[in-house]
Amino acid sequence: MLILTARVVIFLFLLGSMPAPAQTRPHTPAAGSPERKAIMESLRAPVERQLKKRVVFKVDHLKVQSGWAFVRGVPEQPGGKAMDYRDTEYQEAIREGVFDDWFCALLRREGAKWRVVAYSIGATDVVYEGWDEEYKAPPAIFR
Repeated sequence: MLILTARVVIFLFLLGSMPAPAQTRPHTPAAGSPERKAIMESLRAPVERQLKKRVVFKVDHLKVQSGWAFVRGVPEQPGGKAMDYRDTEYQEAIREGVFDDWFCALLRREGAKWRVVAYSIGATDVVYEGWDEEYKAPPAIFR
């Protein structure tokens, strides 16, 4: 009995010290979770620099898998108002009718931080098609 107990203890110790397996299925971090906040804050910095305005994101799709995140939604002003694109590089595209009010972004976790790999605002087509192959990201996060 003592040998069996020792084996169980050793097995549990070894099991606990093994590295976690790669995430096999995509998941959506809950609203307000630290993971979701970190992803969105990493995206917020370049978008605010580009728009020269404060932005919040209304997220329609967020999937994370194996250190990759794909997010899609609508940029808004703080308080939930529609984004005012006047005085941005998108003003002319809006005037010409070649702007859709949405964004998408691909991020990669590097250590404890998320890095924006690619993003697009206002595209009139599916700009992220092919990002899985181009960046070697898991295809399931785009669905």
